[in-house]
Amino acid sequence: MCRLAGDGAAAPVPQGRGEVTELGHTPTQQTIARRMSESRSTIPEFTLETEVLMDAAVHVREDLRFGALEPLPSFNDFVVRAVAVALREQPALNSSYADGRTLRFGRINIGIAVASEDALIVPTIFDADRKTLSQIAAESRRLAAGARGRTLGLDDLTSGTFTVSNLGMYGVRRFNAVISHPQAAILAVGEVAERPIVEGGQLRVGNTMELALSCDHRVVYGAEAARFLSRLRALLEHPALLISEPGGPRDG
Repeated sequence: MCRLAGDGAAAPVPQGRGEVTELGHTPTQQTIARRMSESRSTIPEFTLETEVLMDAAVHVREDLRFGALEPLPSFNDFVVRAVAVALREQPALNSSYADGRTLRFGRINIGIAVASEDALIVPTIFDADRKTLSQIAAESRRLAAGARGRTLGLDDLTSGTFTVSNLGMYGVRRFNAVISHPQAAILAVGEVAERPIVEGGQLRVGNTMELALSCDHRVVYGAEAARFLSRLRALLEHPALLISEPGGPRDG
């Protein structure tokens, strides 16, 4: 539709949404879009949520800071370590679905979602169950820096078996993440913040964090996911279990 300008010439009517700028997708963005579409269209997912009391983890982290541990583990490093331990104990979530079969992976490789300038990169911490909390902290720093600087190699971005996505640093309390195809589960992690809690019939302020576990129902059943999430919460609420050395090599 046009309208007449003062000299009788036709002038375009302003669009209701304003000027439109078309932004092309980079190859990385195209890959992400394709994988997310595959996930949503092919994976019958369900999500379980829980709240974790992080007071002990806060105190342990302050002790590590006082001890000048470098790099100082973040709360996400605690989560990655706890996920790795829980997956070792409950391997059903360390799996994939393919052609009517469940593929259970022998290695526990945790993908950590990192937001770069124009994309979401998910580098991999390989054999996370065999790494200490300090080793996970150092590896996650290296991978995050490499993801933002686009210096990671292909080997750093493949072979993940489970993904942790954390938006807590942005003040996000809870969210549901999209499963990274062909993995069977992803954990969404919210911020650690002071909130009112009831303990022993008394109201007090505690540090809490919310987790949301999304699973592929073709591979993982509700009870399995609930046991995994319960174990994850117990590990995070008793972080001394995460400071100890990881176990020896797995069978097979």
